[in-house]
Amino acid sequence: MSPKITYAIDYKGQPADKTRTGGWLSAACILVVEACERFSTMGIAANLVTYSVGTLHLPSATAANIVSNFSGSGYLLCLVGGFVADTYLGRYLTIAISAVIIAVGAAILSISCAVPSLRPPPCIANSSTCIEANGFQVGVLNLALYVIAIGQGGLKSNVSGFGTDQFDENDKKEKSKMDYFFSRFYFVISLGTILGVTVGIGVQDYVSRSWGYGLCCFAFFFGTLIYISRSKQYRYKKSLGSPIVQVLNVLMAALRKRKLKCPTNVDTLYDDTTDTVPRLHHTDQLRWLDKAAIIDENDYGTNGSVIRNRWKLCSVTRVEEVKMVVRLMPIWVSTIYFWTIHSQVLTFSVEQASTMDSKIGNFQIPAGSFNTFYILGILIGAAFYDRVIIPWMKRWKGKHGFTNLQRMGIAFVFGISSMVVAAIVELRRISVVKAVGGNVTTLPLKFYILIPQFFLVGVAESFMYSGQLDFFITRSPKGMKSMSTGLFLSTVGLGFFISSFMVSIINSVTGNQAGTGWLTSNINYGKLYYFYALIAGLLFIDMIIYIFCAIWYVRTMKNAAQIQSIVASSEEEEKQAMPIQMKGTEEDCN
Repeated sequence: MSPKITYAIDYKGQPADKTRTGGWLSAACILVVEACERFSTMGIAANLVTYSVGTLHLPSATAANIVSNFSGSGYLLCLVGGFVADTYLGRYLTIAISAVIIAVGAAILSISCAVPSLRPPPCIANSSTCIEANGFQVGVLNLALYVIAIGQGGLKSNVSGFGTDQFDENDKKEKSKMDYFFSRFYFVISLGTILGVTVGIGVQDYVSRSWGYGLCCFAFFFGTLIYISRSKQYRYKKSLGSPIVQVLNVLMAALRKRKLKCPTNVDTLYDDTTDTVPRLHHTDQLRWLDKAAIIDENDYGTNGSVIRNRWKLCSVTRVEEVKMVVRLMPIWVSTIYFWTIHSQVLTFSVEQASTMDSKIGNFQIPAGSFNTFYILGILIGAAFYDRVIIPWMKRWKGKHGFTNLQRMGIAFVFGISSMVVAAIVELRRISVVKAVGGNVTTLPLKFYILIPQFFLVGVAESFMYSGQLDFFITRSPKGMKSMSTGLFLSTVGLGFFISSFMVSIINSVTGNQAGTGWLTSNINYGKLYYFYALIAGLLFIDMIIYIFCAIWYVRTMKNAAQIQSIVASSEEEEKQAMPIQMKGTEEDCN
């Protein structure tokens, strides 16, 4: 008989046959869709500010906010995408529908660039007077972008999880293959991004915007066909419900019993020994959540048994899982602002590049393609860490590299450096502007000067991305991996929105008039270096806050680990002394 996998099912709903389902071929078809997502969204976002300013004639700050809000929405909607997959559709169907949604959004974007009435007329020759895009034209652009963002949220939140579903963790051979999946997943993300900022943007700039965005639509069309073609060979997992609902269960139960006092004897709290999840012991932190496990008279039925209502009573293990999530929140909050630097390489840094001499021989690098240096920073930073830092620390310190919290701290240092360098470069660019005049289309300044800020942002993100992903996955309960991934991705999205908010506030305070405003319609007449310096200063403050949060988390986890160890040792002694004694209760809050 063929070996079966009990945790996974095939497309018929039967236990999956290990010899006919899953494996690298199935995982590769899933990775194709992720490559298409990176090719499309990054190719659109990295060059969108030049289209908004150059074709739609929007002010620089408005264009930057369009890009930031679009990019932020895609990441923030990952929480929704994970919830929909866990609760209703499953990962396979959510990915398929999301891929189609992105293709539709790219098609709308392509049409908006092709139809003359959906963009303003070109600027009059030898005149600085340009007609700005009207509300309807900007509305069509935003419609296309947010359709893409909805699809991105559903796809990104489930691709990595569905990919790992194709391997059996209990099989040593397949487990080793799954470990390689994450490195190849990261490679595919980088490959798709590089193709997006080179080939995709090249078509947009040298052929037409319409064909460039249409290429994204075609890429998803064929990528979706490849993905669907493997449907009968995928391994599926049944939807067990969203972990977000479990968190709400505990919070609601604790809120209902907020007037009750926590018992001094924690053994009286409700515990469920029949629960399928690994048992967690009570910890003293966040005692207010313990109220969700207090059994009062309203939890008993007429026959004296406990009423099974998870919105009113939850086990200690379920409460402790929510405590684990709550402990993550200070790190989550303190890392959000870091991602504002990512917004800059997609917006104002691209505008800087559009004013410089970017020719190599007879070839001119498109402004949006400068993000290639940002991707190189990510790849080189990750490779240097894997090939140099980890072996060195193993040899001299006996450790497998830096901890996830340390990597995030290193990311802050590189992030601050990138914004300081960006401010210095902008001062140099403005000095050239003052020498030759702000109306010059291309400044006599080579593009090389911009490479360090793009590269440093990439290096910073290589440390932050790997550190956050490792932290949120390994420090969250086993049944909440999808939600923890969504939490990580939401920091990226919120970082974009904070950047957009900062731009709006700065515009309202400094104005947008030449000579006074920081972020004017033409950056040659603004003070962008002040904006970069402000980001660097706030990022330094955020780093200090992060350090305190990290210290608090480490101390809290040490205390929790000591409690778990002491209780586990005590229970083991009880088992040896009374092997036939039944422990716990029969009640079930689920």
